[in-house]
Amino acid sequence: MRYSSLTLLSFLVSTTLQAQSDTPSDGQDLERMIVTGSRIVESIDEVPASIVIITQQQIQDQLKVTSELQSLLSTLVPGLAPSTGTSSNSGQTLRGRAPLIMIDGVPQSTPLRNGSLGVRSLDASTIERIEVIKGATSVYGNGAAGGIINYITKKAASNTPMSGHITASSRFSGVKFDDSLGGRLDAGLNGQLDKFSYVLNASYEENGVQRDAQGDILGLTYGLTDTDTENYFSKFGYQFDDEKALRLTYNYFKSKQDTDLINIVGNINSGDKTYAIESLDGTSIIGEPQGPENHNVMLKYSDDEIFTQTQLVIDAYTQRIKNVFFFSTNLANPDQGFDGGQSIIESEKKGLRATFNSQFTLHDIDTTLIYGIDALNDITSQPLVDGRVWVPKMDMDNIAAFIQGKWVLQDNIIIKAGVRHENIDLSVDDFSTLRLCRTADQCSVAFDVVGDTLDYKATTYNAAIRYNLSDLFRPFISYSQGADISDTGRLLRTATVTDIALIRTEASIIDNYEIGFTSEFDSLRVEFSAYRSTSELGTTNSFDAETGVYLPVRAPQEIYGYEALATYQVSKNLDLSGTYSWVEGKNTELDVYLGGKDIGAPKGTINVNWQPIPEARLALNYLYVGSRKRFAQIEGEYVGDQGPVDSYHLVNINGSYAVNHQWQVFMGIENLLNNDYYPARSQVYTYDGYNHKGLGMTVNFGATYQF
Repeated sequence: MRYSSLTLLSFLVSTTLQAQSDTPSDGQDLERMIVTGSRIVESIDEVPASIVIITQQQIQDQLKVTSELQSLLSTLVPGLAPSTGTSSNSGQTLRGRAPLIMIDGVPQSTPLRNGSLGVRSLDASTIERIEVIKGATSVYGNGAAGGIINYITKKAASNTPMSGHITASSRFSGVKFDDSLGGRLDAGLNGQLDKFSYVLNASYEENGVQRDAQGDILGLTYGLTDTDTENYFSKFGYQFDDEKALRLTYNYFKSKQDTDLINIVGNINSGDKTYAIESLDGTSIIGEPQGPENHNVMLKYSDDEIFTQTQLVIDAYTQRIKNVFFFSTNLANPDQGFDGGQSIIESEKKGLRATFNSQFTLHDIDTTLIYGIDALNDITSQPLVDGRVWVPKMDMDNIAAFIQGKWVLQDNIIIKAGVRHENIDLSVDDFSTLRLCRTADQCSVAFDVVGDTLDYKATTYNAAIRYNLSDLFRPFISYSQGADISDTGRLLRTATVTDIALIRTEASIIDNYEIGFTSEFDSLRVEFSAYRSTSELGTTNSFDAETGVYLPVRAPQEIYGYEALATYQVSKNLDLSGTYSWVEGKNTELDVYLGGKDIGAPKGTINVNWQPIPEARLALNYLYVGSRKRFAQIEGEYVGDQGPVDSYHLVNINGSYAVNHQWQVFMGIENLLNNDYYPARSQVYTYDGYNHKGLGMTVNFGATYQF
């Protein structure tokens, strides 16, 4: 095991520093504003849909426990499946479908070959707030089948030329300390100099080994043991005058697992967990370090009065992603001398969006029209480290035009309606599928496939109404569509035909119906929504026993569920919140339930925030994951993503104390009760190596200096 200078420095600093108060949270008015749903700033009370806004205060509280965004989102977003406890968010769907992950509106997911690593795209210390729009939507284009998770990055303070912070913390297992010590540093500067503004943020985190409740090291498949994570973020702005502004943003994120441990592979059917140990013969994990790496460059120009009562916003962006996956024996081909393989998803995107926002009064009705054009080029492939090509290069050009209307009648009736037309060309050259062998005599058949340019045209619609009758009852009803060609790469790599035109790569049109309401009674706020989502062409997997390969199945799907949230302000210094969400889904063609890759187990949360004195803050988070057992064994074993889920409970706690206006100390404990459990995904995925246990009790403590 290794201890770098960062780990030792963080340990020493965090045991001696005493820190500042939290970064001030947004004001109440700002917390009620949202930009993701319609691409303009509007009040959440005028949005006829289910919205979750995660504030700066909530992010800071969660950072005291863990920096993992998966855990943060799972705790605070109803309808999002439980955290996987790994670097991968595969199976962590939003309302049963994959969400689109974005940073300031720029997609971080790789929908053409979805590697499910988009949640970890930047460090949480860089985020000002998170906006979550639930349900299929086409407002940002392909990949938002389940909704949108948009990370809104920090903005510069407007009243000072320079302010900043430095945070140091250490993290270790409370079950067995050996080799578990990790360290984290993050620092930031921001300010405004006349018309120029800037935000700079950097973070570096080094994990030790991650241990379960029994003290064993968690399995390495998508694991976070011995993982180094770094994030460098910069944002520069220039305000030309009262109407015109320019902003340039660069974000670099990298997370790699570099370990000398090896996996002891278990399986859900055998009842043996997957865990890691030090190699007895000196061998190390095979292949390159696994993990994501991405570069984002974003340029935004805005003119609040491009012409009368109309704002123009132009976004240009480029992105390069490289996601390296673990070595897998399922990519073996003994005849060619390969005993396995390691794949890489490589994606390059270039995009341009022009959005106009016109506001006027029409026959005494406040009217907003949002319209514009989106252009995107996305080149994605999935080669293997050894040179073989698993998924050929897919070159997608996407041009879309849209218009969205919003009308406010009598100050309390909000009507929205819109249309978006997609024109997509997807070019794939001739390619050959790989012959892959699970055993020497169990191999898939390779096919030479003739490439082509596939044309997709899709027009999607949305309509919704919200009636703010009173604080006691504000109902809404909505209908929205999404056009989705996600994971075309998975379809191509398992092709069993000789012409790409014969592969069922058609776009899936998703129809999303939702009804809900919010109610406020003095200090109590209640939200409820029920939804139904249908698509004629979903993508699930079916195990081919002859070849040992999981083949995609395109069949009609129906997904349905409900969510409830309640918040109660007990006093000025104490608030409580609770959520519950339930989702279910079926392949309606065969009348069978969808597996755990799509459908998450029921989930409930309770969050308590208490500020006993002005200098101190304490927060407790409780997570309940319910059971889901929809599938029978096949020949004595569960297959694919059809393992049964047994319920489990988790409690996290964190606290902070502000010594003065500059210094603060904090501490957090993850899995306070040291519950011994398997995360939901570890229970449903029957694939070898996935059934690791959840993290045991883990302690995080540190300090922050703010200036």
